[in-house]
Amino acid sequence: MCNLYRMTSNVDAMRQLFGPIDTGGANVPELREVWPDRAAPVIVAGEGAGLRLETMRWGWPPFGDLRRSITNVRNLSSPMWRGALADPAHRCLVPVTAYCEWSAAPDPATGHKIRHWFALPGEALFAFAGLWRPAPEGPRFAFLTWPANETVGRVHPKAMPVMLAGRKAAHDWLSVSGAEAAAMQRPFPDAQMLELPREQPQGSLL
Repeated sequence: MCNLYRMTSNVDAMRQLFGPIDTGGANVPELREVWPDRAAPVIVAGEGAGLRLETMRWGWPPFGDLRRSITNVRNLSSPMWRGALADPAHRCLVPVTAYCEWSAAPDPATGHKIRHWFALPGEALFAFAGLWRPAPEGPRFAFLTWPANETVGRVHPKAMPVMLAGRKAAHDWLSVSGAEAAAMQRPFPDAQMLELPREQPQGSLL
């Protein structure tokens, strides 16, 4: 389960990767750590073939017996996700430059679990395949996961986010049918991503 990611890119890079984006004149701050229930930039389909930059909170609103918001989407056959998946207007791109999975065991030296960061070479911009919905306190999003590839599986074998790299994959996610979108729920190729060097401990950051 991914519950921490990083977005240190900018609007210009988003436009280069995804195409024209209506930002309303706004840029995006450098976000070294994005945690659940925090606001983050999200891209949705705009007018015509364009895109629109929005700010949303990470975490699908809880319902029924659930008490916590839902950050990761796995079972697309669930009634909870079928409606959003079927409607391209409720899919989104979550811009990312790296994301974190935690070690299963703590570091003996610190007693804290180790952060393992995964990215594209050069920490190039990519996106998670996301779903979003309105909520009384403002729009909320979550993103898809799938069983991990070998690179991520060495740390967290259960799952990894569904990653979209390149303009075609991003635009397909925002436009294809629900069945075609469901088929995009797959692990990212190992050869196209890497684990970043381990960060040095910095006080409370670990």
